[in-house]
Amino acid sequence: QVQLVESGGGWVQPGGSLRLSCAASGYTFTDYGMNWYRQVSEKERELVATITSIGNITTYADSVKGRFTVSKDNRKNTGYLQMNSLKPEDTAVYYCYAKRTWGQGTQVIVSS
Repeated sequence: QVQLVESGGGWVQPGGSLRLSCAASGYTFTDYGMNWYRQVSEKERELVATITSIGNITTYADSVKGRFTVSKDNRKNTGYLQMNSLKPEDTAVYYCYAKRTWGQGTQVIVSS
């Protein structure tokens, strides 16, 4: 059974940083890439970042490029989203996605 468990969300002031983690189990982690999405209220989920199975290629939404960094540790079966220079408009629930499975989501609030 594929399972993705997220952690690392919380409240942070503008300009601050957070690192989200997505611990994966139930599949061969090195065979699949991972995507990160975010969703604000009832709006459609926005693709934020992607990373390939071996971590050699990453892509970012224009809104986070230069501030967010996606990575995966294939020894720990965990993906990460490092978020720096956070802005209030980054406030959302963040989800990881891999092997057609969603994480449970973690809330990020950026506010002074």
